[in-house]
Amino acid sequence: MTVAGMLPALPAIVTGFVRHGRRIPIRHAFRYRVHQWLVDLDDVPRQPWYLRPLARFDARDHLGGHGPTIKADLCRYLAGEGITYDGRVLMLANARTFGHVFDPLTVFWCIDSPYVVAEVHNTYGERHAYLLRPDAHGTAETPKEFYVSPFNDISGQYRLTFELDHDRIRVQVSLSRGGQTVFGASFEGVPRPATRRATLAAAVRTPLMPQRVSLLIRLNGVWLWARRLPVVPRPVHRLQKGLR
Repeated sequence: MTVAGMLPALPAIVTGFVRHGRRIPIRHAFRYRVHQWLVDLDDVPRQPWYLRPLARFDARDHLGGHGPTIKADLCRYLAGEGITYDGRVLMLANARTFGHVFDPLTVFWCIDSPYVVAEVHNTYGERHAYLLRPDAHGTAETPKEFYVSPFNDISGQYRLTFELDHDRIRVQVSLSRGGQTVFGASFEGVPRPATRRATLAAAVRTPLMPQRVSLLIRLNGVWLWARRLPVVPRPVHRLQKGLR
């Protein structure tokens, strides 16, 4: 199930670890500590002036980016898929920090429906949303449709698993081709109320979170390139219906 039990107090800072693993043609894995935010899109937190540089949420950073709110863009995207929805939505994402944000994967749980929207961003400033309907175990599959890594083409099948509970948030993604898993990534963390003190503590323990994510992705890309992993040309990106 996508919602395993009671929801955590919101807004929440979710502290945990991201893991990446590539299996073929080169084996490569890494893990790093992160924090993300879990927020209700009907009550997106607005920080006091002295914390605003550390954590801010902007409609331009997600989905169509047209605003006036992130939820309005999500509802517009769903309408483009033939779904009318205006219920509760929880978003797991990085906050904009000192003017920068980067979210490899943003998750939107549509609480009063069977749907989860997974929004993927790449380092070229492009984004793509996947509309998913997870099963009783919180798992959904969908064809890959978006260029993410310069070392993977747009082929294969994603398998995604989501868990949202009072004590744990978990998102797992794997990519397979020809029945073989070629890549996997996961985030697992513990949600805690996003008090002012917790916001400062997260900024100290894992500072400049979006900047660090962008840098780590690029450093690992350089590592793979240096080992002569072939680079796949990036195709022309076409905006999705509902994200235009």
